Amino acid sequence: MNGQKILLHSCCAPCSAAVLEWLIRNGYETVLFYYNPNIYPQEEYEKRKNELTKYAAKKRIKVIDGDYNYNRWKQTVEGFENEPERGARCLRCFKMRLNKTAELANTLGISLFATTLSSSRWKDLNRIDEAGSEAAMKYAGLTFLNKNWRKDGLQQRRNDLIKENNFYNQQYCGCEYSTRVLRDAGKAVII
Repeated sequence: MNGQKILLHSCCAPCSAAVLEWLIRNGYETVLFYYNPNIYPQEEYEKRKNELTKYAAKKRIKVIDGDYNYNRWKQTVEGFENEPERGARCLRCFKMRLNKTAELANTLGISLFATTLSSSRWKDLNRIDEAGSEAAMKYAGLTFLNKNWRKDGLQQRRNDLIKENNFYNQQYCGCEYSTRVLRDAGKAVII
């Protein structure tokens, strides 16, 4: 058991469950940070937050709720609305969220942070690593745990946990611009 404390930025319960299991199994003392001002509309944000909070309570893991400021997020990605998924808009979004996570980790005296974003098939791992590593460099002694949460059986475990817990499993990353991918594929998007 390593007993190291880690602040885990969490986007939702489906992406977090297998990651939490891995962290617990590997002896990390985990604190969850739900900071996702990109999620649209706010009802979707609340739905994802409530699902994560219920799961975390079941596992006796503390959740810190970040501020939902959708207008600030829109300002952050302004001019990048028409970028493709996994492009420059996503990088700006990751930087916003992981900078806030790094700031909180530093404030709490936690020297390690990670994100569940790297468990999602919707995300570019290189952009996540870039955003996390850049955020970590802003604080002395802070490290970003760059782990591909899709490997080593974690993707299958994620899928199993979704079924076992009957998680609400959204079909888009969360931002209003990501729904275009679904619309382009001819899928109905209810927002």
